[in-house]
Amino acid sequence: MKALLIGADRLGNIPTTLKEYGIQDYTHWTGRKKGMRNLDIPIETDMIIVFYDFIEHNITKIVKEKAKQNNIPCVYSRRACSDLVRQLNNCSGCKFNKS
Repeated sequence: MKALLIGADRLGNIPTTLKEYGIQDYTHWTGRKKGMRNLDIPIETDMIIVFYDFIEHNITKIVKEKAKQNNIPCVYSRRACSDLVRQLNNCSGCKFNKS
């Protein structure tokens, strides 16, 4: 499973948490610069995770619209593994290969 992570300058332990949900491959955008509004969601992205406490606000709205257009599940979380786990467990559109 491939994810697009948006927000957070550093990921810390988040990659370890993602592996537990079968997310082996990910692309990370810091989401701090206005130029990122124009980036396209990478092909073969299975889900998007937005860390909303470390992001430029208009990017959130743009990403949400692009995710809906492409039928990609989008999870919004604080940059904390505990909150990320809670949000991933509540994601109805996500198909995880949990290990």
